[in-house]
Amino acid sequence: MTTTEQVAREGAGEFKLASDFAKPGMDTWRAAAAKVLNRGRPEDKLLTGDEAVARLVTTTVDGIEIAPIYTLEDAPEDLGVPGVAPFTRGTTVHNGEADAWDVRALHEDPDAAFTRKAVLTDLERGATSLWFRLDPDAIAADQLGEMLADAMLELITVEVSSRTDQAAAAEALLALVEANDKPKNQKSVVLGLDPIGCAALNGTTPQLDGLAEWTKRIDGMRASRAIVVDATIWHNAGAGDVHELGFALATGVEYVRALMAQGLTADQAFDTIDFRVTATVDQFATIAKLRALRTAWSKVGETFGVSEAKRGARQHAVTSWREVTRDDAYVNMLRATISTFAAGVGGAEAITVLPFDTAWGLPGDFSRRIARNTQIVLAEESNIVRVNDPAGGSWYVETLTRKLAEAAWAVLGRIDAAGGMAKAVVDGLPMSELEPVIAERAKRLANRKKPITGVSEFPNAGEAAVTTAKPRPEAPEYKGLQWKRDSEVFEALRDATKDNADAKVFLACLGARRDFGAREGFASNAFHVAGLATPECEGGSVEEIVAAFKTTGSPVACLCSSAKVYAEQALPVAKALKEAGAKTVLLAGNLKELGDSAAEAEGVIDGTIGMGMDIVALLNQTLDTLGVSK
Repeated sequence: MTTTEQVAREGAGEFKLASDFAKPGMDTWRAAAAKVLNRGRPEDKLLTGDEAVARLVTTTVDGIEIAPIYTLEDAPEDLGVPGVAPFTRGTTVHNGEADAWDVRALHEDPDAAFTRKAVLTDLERGATSLWFRLDPDAIAADQLGEMLADAMLELITVEVSSRTDQAAAAEALLALVEANDKPKNQKSVVLGLDPIGCAALNGTTPQLDGLAEWTKRIDGMRASRAIVVDATIWHNAGAGDVHELGFALATGVEYVRALMAQGLTADQAFDTIDFRVTATVDQFATIAKLRALRTAWSKVGETFGVSEAKRGARQHAVTSWREVTRDDAYVNMLRATISTFAAGVGGAEAITVLPFDTAWGLPGDFSRRIARNTQIVLAEESNIVRVNDPAGGSWYVETLTRKLAEAAWAVLGRIDAAGGMAKAVVDGLPMSELEPVIAERAKRLANRKKPITGVSEFPNAGEAAVTTAKPRPEAPEYKGLQWKRDSEVFEALRDATKDNADAKVFLACLGARRDFGAREGFASNAFHVAGLATPECEGGSVEEIVAAFKTTGSPVACLCSSAKVYAEQALPVAKALKEAGAKTVLLAGNLKELGDSAAEAEGVIDGTIGMGMDIVALLNQTLDTLGVSK
């Protein structure tokens, strides 16, 4: 052994990397936060440490507060273990294998030959289960047998769902598997019955009769469920995490009561229910949501007297349809990756990734392959499922899990007090609960506190249309819940300017690029959200700027520069543009930057653009000025 090795061994137990640093505490952190937030603030308006921390607290659309930092004091008293009540840390215990969740491929294409081939491709290349939607705008019930002709039903799980006739969908699947000559215990089906959800979509009264009979028909089949509490329908209609969970719990409670009234035990009722939940781009919220649902459902099971081992919720996570965008559709691949990661870490038993071109129509081979491989890469190459509940113990995740579970339980209490979920759907209670959530989300989308990459932020004004999808059949009219994607308000603006050569805003960039560069970039991106062209003039005299403006033919101009240049040039240029025919002159920044001339801006400068503005209102006003019909 060398002298160096001997010294290293003898001193190894004493060496501490942090020994030369003072131990930080919360007071130190608060002071550091205040120091950052106080930059540029007047001496008489400096924030204290507590005030700075309060400024950093954020709130979700449904009122859950997110602190900027969490400590040991936020840790749960009992962390618990996976596979044990209350199942916060997982219903299913992973054994270290890479395929710890079901890769469930969704099929909606009524082209029987295409779907039959796609089914085989899915199963050969990584999918472990299949999900068919049977509806007038999707697959017909009598097509199911042909589409599954090449599948070995004893090796996979087959799920069906319907937004219009769930009994027919379930009967089609059962007829197929019952005719199969394999032993019953080798077959696995999910019938997808959710009469409350279906009634909510169609504006009808839920019919819960006969649920137990469906359950009896699948008795003896491997890991089969008759009922799926579909929480995604509420998410697509505007629910946040709290109401998605709360409505799912209330629906599940209603089914348990109905099944018990029809002769099943509480254990049997729990055994036949699955949950379908949304995985969103908010990865921590998704992780916490799945954990919270298991926690709350276990509490429901305790209330009903369900055996402890059977209280865990089984969850099928689906990437958010509401978050899918039509424009810059390839960003949907990133959204799907984040959502799938969150669903996997959150402990979903099955995951479905919606193809990136979902908003364009029925997906083709390429987008289906990307959707499938997103899961396979995360599971088998990133190894995120080899560890049980990797987020467990995180003070943030544990706190968010608890808050979501408590808030969802409160929603369940309100629904139950109103007579249960079936009655609540008929009375319109769920949507009245969602109205303020939907309004708050719309506000955040408009002011870009909830940005959509590629749509409301960093739009690709010259992108080509997606050609990987084909048109969907016409969907039936749903008289209940109305689904709306978050990006639709911006897509409508883009559609209004499509192929319109006059849809443009002139950017008057004052001074040198170092003066106007940042605001020119901000302003152009803002107008590109609506697909507006932004011809510009870089520097120059007032006369040169006006001449450039006239060549565009646009009645709208926007000044872009720094406070220093604005104080000297903004007002003269704005007046000249008005005299040259500009109906609207905007300024990128704040009118205070005009200095002494700010008082003269009224009637000359018509408005400002900046961070936090309502960009939807701005763009609608701009389109009106341009005479663009929407």
